[in-house]
Amino acid sequence: MSNPGDTIVAIATAIVPQQGSIGIVRISGENALKIAKTLFYAPGKQKWSTHRVLYGYIRHPETQKIIDEVLLLIMLAPRSYTKEDVIEIHCHGGIIPVQQILQLCLEQGARLAQSGEFTLRAFLNGRLDLTQAESIADLVGAKSPQAAQLALSGLQGKLAHSIHKLRTTCLDILAEIEARIDFEEDLPPLNEQEIQESITQILHQVYQILATADRGELLRSGLKIAIVGRPNVGKSSLLNAWSRSDRAIVTDLPGTTRDVVESQLVVGGIPIQVLDTAGIRDTEDTVEKIGVERSRQAAQNADLVLFTIDAQTGWTSADEQIYQQVGDRPLILVINKIDLAKPELAALTQKHKIVKTSATNIQGIEELEQAILEMVKSDNLSAKNLDIAINQRQAAALTRAKIALEQVQETMNNQLPLDFWTIDLRSAIQALGEITGEEVTESVLDRIFSRFCIGK
Repeated sequence: MSNPGDTIVAIATAIVPQQGSIGIVRISGENALKIAKTLFYAPGKQKWSTHRVLYGYIRHPETQKIIDEVLLLIMLAPRSYTKEDVIEIHCHGGIIPVQQILQLCLEQGARLAQSGEFTLRAFLNGRLDLTQAESIADLVGAKSPQAAQLALSGLQGKLAHSIHKLRTTCLDILAEIEARIDFEEDLPPLNEQEIQESITQILHQVYQILATADRGELLRSGLKIAIVGRPNVGKSSLLNAWSRSDRAIVTDLPGTTRDVVESQLVVGGIPIQVLDTAGIRDTEDTVEKIGVERSRQAAQNADLVLFTIDAQTGWTSADEQIYQQVGDRPLILVINKIDLAKPELAALTQKHKIVKTSATNIQGIEELEQAILEMVKSDNLSAKNLDIAINQRQAAALTRAKIALEQVQETMNNQLPLDFWTIDLRSAIQALGEITGEEVTESVLDRIFSRFCIGK
């Protein structure tokens, strides 16, 4: 857990030799400005005031040796990301400048920040709620424009607003019930029908939000698709045509791919991890045998299998053997090399979606992508027009709230005393509070923010 009294520091940008032109060292805490003034020399008459950019040099405080030429950003509390004093030092990228500046900050008394500690402080200081903090992590890790837009909606508080309204309504109902328990003789009778209707409306909204969990997870994590088939049916050619790059080695020799080759694509706004697997066949080659086993494993772990066959040879006994291993998975049958032959597979057409391709001529790729999106929609995982979407932690808490509210309904229907109504209503209020962070434990915070990158 973060100690608000500490001043923390971290490198806030990725550090790659000869790749990054700018590096940022971020400092937050009550001594941030003091550390900056110790290390930074600003030539001329530049003013040290909030929300200004100063130009100058980072110097060693004892030797006065210049470490780097930098820009220094000042953001004093409470108008900063953490609502504490925040200093950002923008230096040259690479490894040496940022590491040297970081070390100087540590020598001046700052502590190296833990993963996500800047955002944790923003949460603890009331700048963000927990859903907004999680949206920041989602935005940083977004794999598609749609995922980024979804994260941005969460950062703007759209999910938090919905959950807060539900929790406030539950609190109002609880107050009405408890008032009747404590002051029954002084108040008019409780309108039980009105409360029933309110609980029903709350549950309806809870069901709607819960329905976004799978779609949100699809946008965040994407689909894992395995291209599977016997050797030399054109799996690697299909991957290369699809990704518009030579990710896999393509030859006329069967068994060329010895391991799983991976490519990252975005189809219809959904990030997709495509795995080109080794051709599945019986072999005595030790290395190829390992690749074949990995192919089988990839097929079992994939969300969707593209079972690829050769249009020239048609359906073979080897294809049948592979089909017996993957036929129970969500599957699209890809008939490749249709520029060379046009096979008839009527029996399989009735059971699986079929797409005909020619990887060599880059033919059928759009049809393949459309078939994938149709498979996604058929599973009610359409990712279009999402305004909010909960993650797994939020879904678990909302599910507990749903169960508690359903129990309230059952308690009311069974005409149990008012005290029993409040038990499950309190459970629902607590579960809803866990989503936004109004009621949350230290262990939950540690689990959430440990997944953040250092510097964020």
